[in-house]
Order: sequence, then structure tokens, then C-alpha cells
Amino acid sequence: MPMFSFEGKSPRVHPTAWIAPTATLVGDVTVEAGASVWYGAVIRADLGPVVLREGANVQDNSVIHTNTDGCEVGRNATIGHLCVVHDCTIGEQALIGNGATVQDGAVIGARALVAAGAMVGPGTQVPPEVVAMGVPAKRMVPLDGVPKLFVDHNADIYRDLARRHAEGAEPV
Repeated sequence: MPMFSFEGKSPRVHPTAWIAPTATLVGDVTVEAGASVWYGAVIRADLGPVVLREGANVQDNSVIHTNTDGCEVGRNATIGHLCVVHDCTIGEQALIGNGATVQDGAVIGARALVAAGAMVGPGTQVPPEVVAMGVPAKRMVPLDGVPKLFVDHNADIYRDLARRHAEGAEPV
């Protein structure tokens, strides 16, 4: 996997984390135990730190970048496929749906779900256990039904899938 030091700061990856061979980590990145970073994802912490907490997963082709404030992805949180997450805070076990964007200074509450394709604007606060929808994401409804099942189980599914990839993905 490509990992790059930048201005004296290098990525730190826990031995139980899984980083896909095509993911890229640059600078002040911390990946905690059991977290995973999937194929094509880029985490660039050249201006501020990025921390992926225990069990978090960043799925294929997503980008995390910071300004000086930094970005934290909470324990067991999910950044779905093709997301842009910039200089913000993602709460514990929150789920950022495929293709969503979360902008500078936004705070996504614990167990909240940002719907696929939604755009959370700068400084927006998404409360815990709601679904945020729209461009910009202004419609928020309680977390229940199928969205709640995704939030409840996605971290465990991706932790197992990361283990399977670590054990069985082979270049051909």
C-alpha cells in the first residue's frame, strides 16, 4: 500500500487494521485497531491530522482530507464508497452513505446516517440517530427501519470482510 511521510509526519497503522494495497495514506494519519481502508481510498493529512478510530472503515475510492482542524472518524463509523469527507467529525458508528459529501466543520452525531448522495454543508450539525438527506442535507428524520439495520451492522460486516480480504485477496 502506498504510504507517504509529509513534512516529518508519517501514517501510523495499528497491526490489526487492514489497508488495501491500492489505498493511499499521506502524512499525519492514524488508523486504529480493526479499522479498514479500502481499494482506491485516499487519506491525505498534510495540513491537519486524520484519525480513524477503532473499527472504522473507509470504503472504495473515498477521499478524506483536512484543513488545519483535522478530521476524526469515530469508532465503528463507516465512510461509504465514493465519499468526500473534509475537515469534519464523524461520530461513533455513524454511516456516511455512498457518494455523500461532508464539508468543513460539520459534525455528524453518533449512529447518524448521511443518506447516499447527500451533501452536508460547512458547520452543519447532524444530531445522533437521525438520517440526514438532501443537497444540502437539511431534511432529518429519526433513524429506524432498514437505515437503522445498516447503522447497527455495517461495522461488523466490514470488519469481517476486511479480515477475509487480508487473508485471501491475491494479485493475479
